Amino acid sequence: MQRREFSIATASMAAASLGALSTTALAQAQAPRAGTDFLVLDKPAPVEAPAGKIEVVEFFWYSCPHCNRFEPALEEWINKAPKDVVVRRVPVSFRPDFEPQQRLYYVLEAMNKVEELHKKVFLAIHGEKQLLNTAELIAAWAEKQGLNKVKFLEMYNSFGIATKARKATQLQDAYKVDGVPALGVGGRFYTSGELAKNMDRALQVTDYLVVQARKG
Repeated sequence: MQRREFSIATASMAAASLGALSTTALAQAQAPRAGTDFLVLDKPAPVEAPAGKIEVVEFFWYSCPHCNRFEPALEEWINKAPKDVVVRRVPVSFRPDFEPQQRLYYVLEAMNKVEELHKKVFLAIHGEKQLLNTAELIAAWAEKQGLNKVKFLEMYNSFGIATKARKATQLQDAYKVDGVPALGVGGRFYTSGELAKNMDRALQVTDYLVVQARKG
């Protein structure tokens, strides 16, 4: 993608009808730039998507207010994503006290409850101001959602869920995630609201990176 070029006539018409383009608008008209809008990984990160598919990873933390606000835009983007794009959510762990929510996500995934309860976790934390930061608090919340508390805790404490949480942190480190929400593409590229200036533009950058990943 090339930077848009406007003729004097086009610029004059735009100025007359819309006003002068802002600095932000001009910046967003540029093709995303490596090192500015996104990063290219020094070493490819592992992917789980099958051959012929492009994996997009959303790194998130349930207690992050920015992740909560980003969720509707991400869902809309997922619904419009090309058929060769596979989106994977990965909960981060910047500190040991993040791990309970990592495990929460992977238990929901194992129980096929992500679609039903993922947004409800955000609502419980950010809308209802619940503290879901320990196994017991999380299990009590899960029980209120109709899940069997004993089964939930059994899965929560299982080797399989612990392994998924560990691999999530390893993937986070492979992408060098320094904040959330953030997006990884094809095991090769990384962008975030900080790099792209906001998460709406980060999704636009992701569209661009999907094209680059498709080219190989």
